[in-house]
Amino acid sequence: MEGREESGILIALSEARRERLDVPVTFDRRELDQILRVYGTMVAAGEWRDYAIDHMRDEAVFSVYRRTSEVPLFRIVKTPKLRARQGAYSVVAATGAILKRGHELARVLGVFDSKLKLVKA
Repeated sequence: MEGREESGILIALSEARRERLDVPVTFDRRELDQILRVYGTMVAAGEWRDYAIDHMRDEAVFSVYRRTSEVPLFRIVKTPKLRARQGAYSVVAATGAILKRGHELARVLGVFDSKLKLVKA
């Protein structure tokens, strides 16, 4: 028994199956609900006008556009392989800069919350 290494890494069964069957990463219903809630708020504010969802082998991407002919303003990315490190979710700007990354989607989407400040006249 001495000298034997034991692994303590837990792998979600759904992730193991997904990798084995080569199924693309997708957003689940709860995640899409959170994303579409933010999207609806931004559309109502006149900031965003269109979106696209891409499901790839290693990540899922929700891209938002001001106009459909442009590059995405922001990309909301789910990368399950980064779940144990920086977190599976990130918001990436059009420049490629990562604005926020984390383990909880709601916190990552908080980057779009407008901050109200009290202004004294």
